[in-house]
Amino acid sequence: MKNFITILFSVLFVCLMTGLSYAENLRIDGSTTVLPVAQKAAEVFMKKNPDVKVFVSGSGSGTGIKALIDRTTDIATSSREAKDKEISAAKKKGITLTAHTVALDGIVPVVHPSMKIDNISLEQLRDIYNGKIKSWKEIGGPDRPIAVVSRDTSSGTYEVWEEKVLHKDRVRPDALLVASNGQAVQTVSQNRYAIGYIGIGYTDKSVKVLKINGKSASAATVRDGSWPVARPLFMYTNGKPAGVIAKFIGFVLSSEGQKIVNEVKYVSIK
Repeated sequence: MKNFITILFSVLFVCLMTGLSYAENLRIDGSTTVLPVAQKAAEVFMKKNPDVKVFVSGSGSGTGIKALIDRTTDIATSSREAKDKEISAAKKKGITLTAHTVALDGIVPVVHPSMKIDNISLEQLRDIYNGKIKSWKEIGGPDRPIAVVSRDTSSGTYEVWEEKVLHKDRVRPDALLVASNGQAVQTVSQNRYAIGYIGIGYTDKSVKVLKINGKSASAATVRDGSWPVARPLFMYTNGKPAGVIAKFIGFVLSSEGQKIVNEVKYVSIK
């Protein structure tokens, strides 16, 4: 009887370890803009694949790509294309940065809901952020200084804003730099005279989204390119994905995955 119990426990232990060996972990890190897409997709994916555990974090586009190069993440989310220096650094470590476009986004300027301005020109945005325009009075608002909120330079959102709005001008030195879309929303919502910019998926009632040149940000204007600060959102892998990585990317690109993109207020590519 004692031998039987010993054998039984041994069999159970082997079965347990065998079951654990089939459990897979998937690590995703990068853009805070893509974070809502990745988090919601991971939640649904794990329900459909209970043998897979997906860990999602948002430390910034550049940090996510670096993590992929360093092999500390399986998928890097990014709100911008990989830079030449990143591609070069990856090749030196045997990594091939392969982009998968998973959604579209419009970066939108936001102000406090009480601000009596609804529209702004692209030139005015540029001059606010480079410091030429310092008071709301200069663009039809109250006679109060503009509190400029921007993203840190490692942010993919900042880099797209710099390219499409600032045209490589420097952000005014007194701008408040925040680390994420969420922090930008929170900061602007608490300051009646602030202006910031966020991914369209982070818009809520705590801030007012401004039109640019009379155009409203929407799925249609982002998809047809008429919104002036539109961009694709990416998930990067090391070469052509395989196994659970390929399965997750395929899920995000499926009709169910693209429905999730729309649910979190971004723009599906299909």
